[in-house]
Parts: sequence; C-alpha cells; structure tokens
Amino acid sequence: MKPIREIAAAAGRLPEGLLEAAEPVVLRGLVAHWPMVEAARRSDRAAVDYLRQCWRGEAVAIMTGPPEIDGRFFYNDEFTGYNFGRQDAPLPAVLEALLELRGDPRPPCFYVGSTSVDTCLPGFRAHNDLDVGHPDPLVSVWLGNRSRIAPHYDLPDNIACVVAGRRRFTLFPPEQLPNLYVGPLDFTPAGQPVSLVDLKRPDFARYPRFAEALAQGQDAVLEPGDALYLPSMWWHHVEALEGFNALINYWWRQSPDHMDSPVAALMLALLTMRDLPPPQRRAWEGIFSHYVFHADADTAAHVPEHARHALAPLTDEGARHLRAHLIQRLQR
Repeated sequence: MKPIREIAAAAGRLPEGLLEAAEPVVLRGLVAHWPMVEAARRSDRAAVDYLRQCWRGEAVAIMTGPPEIDGRFFYNDEFTGYNFGRQDAPLPAVLEALLELRGDPRPPCFYVGSTSVDTCLPGFRAHNDLDVGHPDPLVSVWLGNRSRIAPHYDLPDNIACVVAGRRRFTLFPPEQLPNLYVGPLDFTPAGQPVSLVDLKRPDFARYPRFAEALAQGQDAVLEPGDALYLPSMWWHHVEALEGFNALINYWWRQSPDHMDSPVAALMLALLTMRDLPPPQRRAWEGIFSHYVFHADADTAAHVPEHARHALAPLTDEGARHLRAHLIQRLQR
C-alpha cells in the first residue's frame, strides 16, 4: 500500500484543476483556519461546546453498537441483520455521552453519519465553509467515537474535512472491485454495498484476492484541519482513531440533475440480462458498449436529428420521457 498523494493547501482554497483529477489527494491544512478546528485543537470539550452553540433542536440519527463490535459497524454473524442498532436523540446528549466515554477502555460505539449540516447545525457554515466550485453541494456532518466503516464507494465526488480527532482513510481504485469481495447490493448496513473483508484482521484464506487490493491501495491519516479529495467511485475504508471525532464533507455530482443514479441501470441489468445465455450476454455487452460506454457523435449521426429520441443528447424533457417509458415497461 502506498501513501495518498499530498498537497500543502492554502487555507480554504482548492488547488487549480483539483476537481478534475481522477486520483485522490490529501490537502494538508485546507480547513485549519475554521473556528471549529481551532476549538477542537484546544480540547474535545471546546469542540463539543462549539457544536452545541450551532445546534437548534433537531434530533440526529445514531448508530449504536456494543463494545464487542470493536467499532466495526457491519452485518451480524448470521447475515440476517446488522451488529448495531439505530435510534434518534438530541445532538447535545450524544456529544456529552461521547465525552463521558472517552476514558472507557472498551466503550460502546456511537456513530452519527451523513447528517445535513444546514438542518442539524444551522449557522455552522457561516464561519466554517468551503467553496467547492458547485452551487449547491450536500454538506454533512459525521461524528462519534472510535469506528471502522467498511470499504464502499459513493457516486458523488467528495471532499472530506477532518475537524476533530484523527481519521485513517484507506482507498482502493474502482477497478479493484473483484478483489474486495463486496457483499449484497440491496441489503447494506448504510445504503452502499460494502466489502466483507475486515481490514483490521483480513482473512486471506477466505478472501485471497484481497492481497492484490492491498497492493493497489492508498492510505493516509488526517489530522484536524486536513482534508481529502475523493473522486467518485473510489472505494474507501474510514477509521476514526480517537474517543471523539468529527468530520464535515461536501458531496456533489459532475452531471446534470435530470440524470438518475447509474445504480438504477445496474439493478435493472440484473433483472433483465445477468441470467441470459452467455452468447446473448456477450451481444448485450456489445450493445451497451456501442450506445453507452463508447458512444460519440457518430453513434446516431445516420439518424435524422428530429427522430433520434433516446439517442439524442439527454435533456430534462428527454429524461422524463425515458423515465416514463421505463415505468410503463416495468408495469407490464
């Protein structure tokens, strides 16, 4: 495994061309000037007090697990459910519980994930914000004590800013999918399919190809004030290393709003193509290559422009037409 490439970033400014990069980059000190980071560097108590003053009464969803899970939020042993529970609570109560648990050598696990900053902490972004070049990114807060989140991918591009505690990011390029032993697509701990390999104790007898994934992996430990640019579709394992950790992340898509998630196409392909005879699957592989993965200006150039319909460049109206066509087909 090699270290993630690093750049010493100017406070609050993304390097030119960064968001077009296809590789992850650690941006040391990018948000070190944020008041939240300055508070966290003073103490955990100062960080908690800062978050509390931004909170306006919205409950947060918490994942909780017993000490036995060792911070790994995952499936239960029988793969019939999960090894953690879920509940809602006021954020101040969660923050105080995290402070109290810091001295426990084997504490229960608390994890608040993907919670809207603007909903939960209105006013936070007035003094702690980042221009990511997108007019309306989704900005989320993640906090808890020590945790390990299994390798998974996200469709949006991502800038993750560590604002309290330390986090270790272990990354794998998209082409390592076959070596990550990914679990179910539609039965997941938190919405995204995850690798079944425990990175802390990898079982190479059961998952031998994971050794190749590790050889192609990248990792880094981020301190408060550091950030990570994570391109779309990169697999990432995130480990929170302290008794109190907080992270703010920015998500955005480099595609029009009318485009649906490609996951919909994957699930529909499982429904319609995976179990076809091999010769038919190969034929459809060629069709997808022609119309989707290697489509260019010549693909539909022989069709009169007014008659291209689904082959025309996608617009809001075209997306609505395709969606209605799919719904009609699926309801047969």
